[in-house]
Amino acid sequence: MSDGADLRDEFLLDPGVTFLNHGSFGACPRGVFERYQEWQLKLERQPVLFLARRLEELLAEARAAVGAYVGADPEDLVFVPNATAGVNIAARALGLQPGDEVLSTDLEYGALDLTWERVCAEFGARYLRTPIRLPVTSHDEIVETLWSAAGPRTRVLFVSHHTSTTALTLPVAELCRRAREVGIRTVIDGAHVPGHIPLDLRALDADYYAGNCHKWLCAPKGAGFLYVRRELQGDIHPLVVSWGYEGDDPSFLSRHEKQGTRDPSAYLTVPAAIEWQDEHDWGSVRDRCHELARRARNELGLEAVAPDSRDFFGQMVTLRLPAGAPKDLQERLYDDHRIEIPISERGTDRFIRASFQGYNDAGDLERLKSALDRLLA
Repeated sequence: MSDGADLRDEFLLDPGVTFLNHGSFGACPRGVFERYQEWQLKLERQPVLFLARRLEELLAEARAAVGAYVGADPEDLVFVPNATAGVNIAARALGLQPGDEVLSTDLEYGALDLTWERVCAEFGARYLRTPIRLPVTSHDEIVETLWSAAGPRTRVLFVSHHTSTTALTLPVAELCRRAREVGIRTVIDGAHVPGHIPLDLRALDADYYAGNCHKWLCAPKGAGFLYVRRELQGDIHPLVVSWGYEGDDPSFLSRHEKQGTRDPSAYLTVPAAIEWQDEHDWGSVRDRCHELARRARNELGLEAVAPDSRDFFGQMVTLRLPAGAPKDLQERLYDDHRIEIPISERGTDRFIRASFQGYNDAGDLERLKSALDRLLA
């Protein structure tokens, strides 16, 4: 199994920074980035051949690789720039009516809270953010807390598969099952899932699922996907109407793939990212990184938001900061210690989130521990 020192030179990250924030934007390995640049060069050398005559075939090959990786028929997937774009597309396809309710948690990604608030306001619906108590103690507690807020007006359930700021894996399989039984549509934000935790979309059976490939799968920035259940695809439309609508009955794929001139290189590089991780025994890398996250949870002297179990967190862990933590802690960690790590707020509480990727090792954890010992003293 490769350790952090072996993999560090494979990435383009600044070696002078202890990078513990892979969860925000990801990081692309050198070999994958070079493949990305090769696609861009092919495009520039023969743009008409590439975009007008070859792109449909190339995208089909890339979708086949993604479909095999996430457990879905490639005909049920389309590429999108990121999971946020995918959720926006799904939100506008639901046919919300005045009085409908979109049920969610208060753990969701802030940009998507804004999406749902805006969409619900346009259609006269309501976006309900159900508070989830932290620290969580069980998946059953999460399910029952959220489900207790469902009612006769609940039309949609929107949740993260793995939350962003709190780094919690939510019990989406059980939530999707309950929603199916009562006819509630499910929209799942899987931004942090591909490459991070196992995903089988056929087994999960969500109605809409948006994922990122540029985070934990380490593809280039701007590579995500949207999965839509087959019988719902007729009502799903991209945010841009273009040549994909030509003809009497434009397909789900054509509507989303033909949106005018844009660079598809990030999408076409996703298979290279999958192959790169396979070549580097990424299952073992994830195991090692989870152990670093466990150590951070147990050794930094801060309150964890979840039990010590892989059922609740993978390569990221979120910890509650003490009330007296410096207001500028994130800036001081970077400016004084060259540690890149995010801090977030939830009500009056503040949290620090450590992400561990293949290029990290125990030395990175020790540097974080030493810096926090000084700054929180």
